Formats: sequence, structure tokens, C-alpha cells
Amino acid sequence: MTIAFWKMHGAGNDFIVVDDRDETFPAGDRHWLQAVAHRNTGIGCDGFILVQNSDAADFRMRFLNSDGSEVAMCGNGARCVARFAARRGISAARMSFDTAAGTLHAEVLEDDQVCLQMTDPFDWRLERSFEISEQMKVYDFVNTGVPHVVIKVDALDLDVLAYGTAIRHHADFQPDGTNANFITCSGPQSLNLRTYERGVENETLACGTGVVAAALVAAQRGWVSPPVAVCCASGDKQTVDFNLNAEGARDVTLTGPAVFIFEGTVEYDG
Repeated sequence: MTIAFWKMHGAGNDFIVVDDRDETFPAGDRHWLQAVAHRNTGIGCDGFILVQNSDAADFRMRFLNSDGSEVAMCGNGARCVARFAARRGISAARMSFDTAAGTLHAEVLEDDQVCLQMTDPFDWRLERSFEISEQMKVYDFVNTGVPHVVIKVDALDLDVLAYGTAIRHHADFQPDGTNANFITCSGPQSLNLRTYERGVENETLACGTGVVAAALVAAQRGWVSPPVAVCCASGDKQTVDFNLNAEGARDVTLTGPAVFIFEGTVEYDG
């Protein structure tokens, strides 16, 4: 079977996007997915995005990590799939689409930018104690479609892989684990961020839901105020806007790039 795909990235977070409205993509073949995602011997990606039919929205977005595991949401991926759907005529520039985290709304803007309306964050856990190192004894946590730990550090020249792995597998976040974000404040409305993503099991150049989690936690802790510009490891900036309230935050939007890289085909013989 020949599968057509489009390679895209959102702030350096890269994806293989497939129009899977006929639902023939081999999403259950984790060995094949891992081989395709491999950066030396495959196409290379942080995840796979499948566009499928929906009865309630313009389409359904299904997201698979590079290890073949499925997660509910991906912020950078959602912006990419929105631009893909508009480019392919699957939706208009303003659209709604289903995810396992809920229905999202997006608008494709000029200059490769997409504004994404996020689902409401939940499962807030602020100023919790653990001990990863002498410098990391307090964490904040919020689910922005997927779970995220946020830790404010003095500087970002740290071993993200080592610390991220320890946090991802910490007992506080089992059995599903968590993503881990390390932030510094660069101004009253700006952050710098590095993120370790579960499923990739390494640092990624950007993570949209992590960007949102970092901005929301930093605002709740009084370190910044919205809108918040977040600079990721790729050097790209994304903007998070929201309204704080007693429950945490509402009306959360994430605006940032969604870029086409190339298109091609890959063979599946399974």
C-alpha cells in the first residue's frame, strides 16, 4: 500500500500528516511507525497526525507519538493539521475539529500562523513537593490536553533528557507519566522554555501544549501576565492568551507557526 503524506512542523516540532479519511493508515503497527519516525533510517518525525472523518466537526484529528503510542492532543500538531485541512479543502480557514481531548477551534492566519482555541486546562496542582535534585524540589502541574509538569529554573543550560526522564517516570504521575517543562522568565510577558516529551522520550524543539502549560502556570504563580510570548528551543515564539479565573484559566488560545516542509509517499507492506 502506498501512503501519501505531508511533512510539516510547528515551531520545530515536526510531523507526518496523512489524509486518513478512508481510515486505512496502519495506526496499530507500532514497529512500522517507529521505523518511519526514525531520523536516520526513516522519514523522521516527532509524531503522526491522521485526518479522519467526524460527524460533529469538520474532521477528526488523531495523534500518534513517534513510538507509536496515541495521546489525546498536541498543540503544535493541531495548528499544523488546521493549516493542512484548509490547504486541502477539507475545511475553511475557520474550522472545528475533534480530538480525544475535546473539540478544538482554529483559524488559519497569514504568514504561516494559526490561532488555536484550546480546551480548558484542568487538574491543577500548584507548588507541590518532590525531590528530583537539590535545585528541583517544587513543581507545578496542569493538564492542557495532555499532562505537563512545569519547573522554574535559574538557567536553561541543564540536562533536559536526564531531568525530564526522572520527572516523566516519577511516582506522582503514574501510570501514564507526564511531560516536563523547564522555564525561565525573560520579561513580564515572556518566557523561555525547554520541554521533554513522553512518547518521544527526549527533548523536542517545541511542544504546543507545553507552551500553554508554561504560560498558564507562570501566570498563576504571578511571574507573568497574558498574553505571554514563549520562546522554545527552536528559537520560534508562540503566543498564549487567556483569562485567569478562580478555576484556573479560560478562553485559552495558542498562536504560532504551521509550516509545510515537503510531501511524498511511503510504502507499507505489513
